[in-house]
Amino acid sequence: MEIARWYLPCCIKQHGIGYGQLQIAVPIVATAYELALLTHDHGLLEKAYVAGSRYDTWLLKYRNTRGTGLCEGFCTYDTGQDNSPRWKGIPNRCPDGDARRCPKIPSMPRLCPDLSASVYGARIALAKIAHALGKTSDADMWTESAERIKRLILERLYSSEDESFYDLDAHDHFVDIRGITIACVLEEHVVDQPTFENIYALQMHNPKVFWAPYPLPSIALNDPAFVRPIPRNSWGGASQALTALRTPRWMEHYGRPADLAWVMQQWISAILRHSEFRQQMDPLTGKFTQLDPGGYSPAALVFFDYTWRLSGVRLCEGLLEWNVRGANN
Repeated sequence: MEIARWYLPCCIKQHGIGYGQLQIAVPIVATAYELALLTHDHGLLEKAYVAGSRYDTWLLKYRNTRGTGLCEGFCTYDTGQDNSPRWKGIPNRCPDGDARRCPKIPSMPRLCPDLSASVYGARIALAKIAHALGKTSDADMWTESAERIKRLILERLYSSEDESFYDLDAHDHFVDIRGITIACVLEEHVVDQPTFENIYALQMHNPKVFWAPYPLPSIALNDPAFVRPIPRNSWGGASQALTALRTPRWMEHYGRPADLAWVMQQWISAILRHSEFRQQMDPLTGKFTQLDPGGYSPAALVFFDYTWRLSGVRLCEGLLEWNVRGANN
């Protein structure tokens, strides 16, 4: 298919390659960069740079049809938030399974804060890779383009009135549903520390909104769009393992280690009670949705990563206690 040129597939399965959506919840070039650093793989850096640069060109060509400079959403699966009320009435995939095509719906395409944040994160990673490869002018170019889309996200998709990020439809109206999209923007470190503090106080750390007993719900607890009873595979309110897996990316950056430790403890306790790995749970009760199949690998990764992180926290606490006792003696 011609679409395959410079497009990064949304999925590769035994029965074929997916071309019907973006599904870029986390910028893949940033992941490649982190892996290359860990493995000292210079070849991976070079390949990631070429692929990431071409994908950015593809997105600018096919997902900037309104000419705003922000990344547009054409379908539900673009963001990976299946069955979210944010996308009510919008098809799951792009027409004819072609991610270049937007459905002929008056409110589409949308300008999406999470997709745009992923583009921002990818450009930051490309700047770092370019610097590592000795491409100084390229690094400057990527940094400038990253700053440009960050500015657009804050100018057009952020509401300072309620400290939230929203999709902007084709009529320049906010899609007024407060969802985990806010955290997706934080994951890429789009906002500065003062803005984060406002968002955190009013939204993410508010027990009436996202700071649930088993965080973080995919739709705010007090948003009328929260879907109950919670169905399977629903980004309509359930706390998702994928969200938990990405939470350290922003909580550590913005200096919330104690709150992150509590999030980790809640997830581990819930998983241990059920002794299985499932996709999502009720943010109020910690009960996992049984209609979803078990053996969900992101939940297993959450358990592994959180256990490892908490072990480090306890070791540090133990060393601190030992040092304090020694000083007192």
